[in-house]
Amino acid sequence: MTPPRRQPAPRRTAALRREAVLAAVPVAVAALLGAAGPTAAGTPGASGAGDPYFPLSGNGGYHVRHYGLTLRYDTSSRHLDGRAVLTARATQNLSRFDLDLTGLKVTGVTADGRSAVFRRDGQELVVTPRHTLVAGRDFRITVTYEGTPKPVTDPDGSADGWIPTDDGAFVAGEPQGAMTWFPANAHPRDKSSYDITITVPQGRTAVANGVLLGQRTAHGRTTFRWRETQPMAAYLATATVGKFKVEQYTTPDGIRVYNAVDPREASGAAPVLKKLPSVLRWESELFGPYPFRSAGAIVDHANVGYALETQTRPLYDSAPDLSTLVHESAHQWFGDSVSLTAWKDIWLNEGFATYAEWLYAEQHGGDSAQKAFDALYARPASDHLWAFPAGDPGSGKNIFDTPVYARGAMTLHELRKAVGDHDFFRILRAWTAAHGGGHGTTAQFQRLAEQISGKRLDGLFHTWLFTKGKPKNA
Repeated sequence: MTPPRRQPAPRRTAALRREAVLAAVPVAVAALLGAAGPTAAGTPGASGAGDPYFPLSGNGGYHVRHYGLTLRYDTSSRHLDGRAVLTARATQNLSRFDLDLTGLKVTGVTADGRSAVFRRDGQELVVTPRHTLVAGRDFRITVTYEGTPKPVTDPDGSADGWIPTDDGAFVAGEPQGAMTWFPANAHPRDKSSYDITITVPQGRTAVANGVLLGQRTAHGRTTFRWRETQPMAAYLATATVGKFKVEQYTTPDGIRVYNAVDPREASGAAPVLKKLPSVLRWESELFGPYPFRSAGAIVDHANVGYALETQTRPLYDSAPDLSTLVHESAHQWFGDSVSLTAWKDIWLNEGFATYAEWLYAEQHGGDSAQKAFDALYARPASDHLWAFPAGDPGSGKNIFDTPVYARGAMTLHELRKAVGDHDFFRILRAWTAAHGGGHGTTAQFQRLAEQISGKRLDGLFHTWLFTKGKPKNA
């Protein structure tokens, strides 16, 4: 994600066939999400995934393997009708479980085709199936709902989720906005495949993740069918609606590109979007093969103050500059393919994407990464850059603030200097190869860096990631 503009540094991108989609999603996350000590009779799943920054985000007791979302959005009334079919696997004998959903009226819930009891508790939709869901077995939950979706306000004061625009909606879910438009296990620990079908008034385009399977217009409405087969965290899903100029093509590397651009942003966006294939090719050389089948961009006229790395198709609130395109594209590796297990590790997303900007400039006639580092290090000890450690920002309010981005990138530059370019770029490629499609932690990244370089790096990581204040002797 790129940052709010009020901040000085970047902030915040058939049965057999169905089984094939589900099989693409790793189930190793089950151990992270299950509650301990289930009894044969079943126990309730936890109401959160255990993240200290967002205690109610995500849920325990199950892993969602696949979301099938069918949406109908009226851009005039701003009314949304939704049907969500979740195919999940119980990670404990489950008597009751929660889904994250806020601001919309639930009209029915079924579990494996039978009506389930449900109630609302803040952002939690609490579901009690008729029978205990058995650990290790799949189950299917269907939720029907409707209403006028609204964004949520994050701890830093910015808005995310379903954000209305003058011609549709800008749908950006980081860190907690997914629950504004579909019921979810909404923590990055839980990654799933998606089918998203969106019906909108004729003349509007609805853009989601992955590959466009088809679109059809009838009776004044157009339905778009999208599929993302690769594991995706809920906050990376989008269903953005608007009046867009659409461009589709396939790169020489076989990546299917879909760009949707608001006509008001077209002239500014065109020169930058032309560089997308070369940016992806350059990043693939540094970070490893591009992790998805499709790519592209959604350039809206939304004025929300940030861009987001929505999976396969980053979302921009206006025409992006080249650095922002590089940043959000880098997130496809760092944040989307390799995802967080806890929000405190957000530097693994934002520090890496920021350093990708530095590397791109360095290798394309701009300032060197060292010069970018030096300019930041020259800031006095009183500067906000040194206000908190990037490796544990301390609260959800800080996760998209300057230190996470800039000091996160500085950590990577210090690592590069310590191990040398050869090993540094081996580390980046090994990280995405080892954890792609899954998750990673700061501790795992440090261990990998030490294994590849043969150096002890605990001092470097402690100083640059976990110590408050300006480090000395950089």
